Amino acid sequence: MKIEGRGAAAISGVTKAFGTTTVLENCSLEVRANSFTALVGPSGCGKTTLINMVAGYEAPDGGTIAVDGTPVEGPGWDRLVVFQESALFPWKTTMANVVFGPINRGIPKPDAMRQATELLAKFGLAGFEHKYPSQLSGGMQRRAELARAMINSPRIMLLDEPFRGLDALTRELMQEYLLRVFEENRITTLFVTTEIEEAIYLADRIVVLSGCPATAKETVEVNLRRPRDIKMLSTKEFSQIHGRILTSLVEEAEKAFGVGSEAAADILKGATEMLQGHQRLNS
Repeated sequence: MKIEGRGAAAISGVTKAFGTTTVLENCSLEVRANSFTALVGPSGCGKTTLINMVAGYEAPDGGTIAVDGTPVEGPGWDRLVVFQESALFPWKTTMANVVFGPINRGIPKPDAMRQATELLAKFGLAGFEHKYPSQLSGGMQRRAELARAMINSPRIMLLDEPFRGLDALTRELMQEYLLRVFEENRITTLFVTTEIEEAIYLADRIVVLSGCPATAKETVEVNLRRPRDIKMLSTKEFSQIHGRILTSLVEEAEKAFGVGSEAAADILKGATEMLQGHQRLNS
């Protein structure tokens, strides 16, 4: 189901405020077709707001957002979100959740169920088609949500910290699943995370957002070969990218905290020590 040349997103000069608080200001970035782009930045800097605007759930106060040259004017099946918390319908089975989109788009039910059966098997959910979300583990729910999004052949997949709250082992397994899905299908992906390691491991490019009001501070190319494997986390190249992004985020933390806060000083000290460790590894 590899999709060629679809899902390029252009976010141009976007500004967004909630009440008197400006969250994003003149923010511009691009998401290349068939690429995996990760968004990182300080807490509350507008990462989720950007995802919601690309999805069409929120409208920018200024600037433009377009996917494949078409302005985003509301939600659409071509832009599907996997949220921080499960959005599976609790009263529907796994199968019913996955086929919900295709059936609502007019796909005959037998065809939708055949596609769903194939996808669920690929995601390790064969035998769980008739289970309800409450009967699935957290990792299974995440996989079911990915299947529900993929069956609609979206132009762009939008993932807002989808592995948040999972235990460490399940999170690593989900990263492996997502890598496999992307590398097999190359569906354009925009992924929000607070974990630098996760961003580097998964993405082709990482966009670092500044503190509020946020703009795209820098874009880091992740020139690590695909397919990816866990051994890459210990390479010099991985460490160099990690150090660069950590430096950028520490700078934003310094701006936000300023001086005089003991808690902030402790946070910055820990981040600086981590950065120095990465620099020693690279020397």
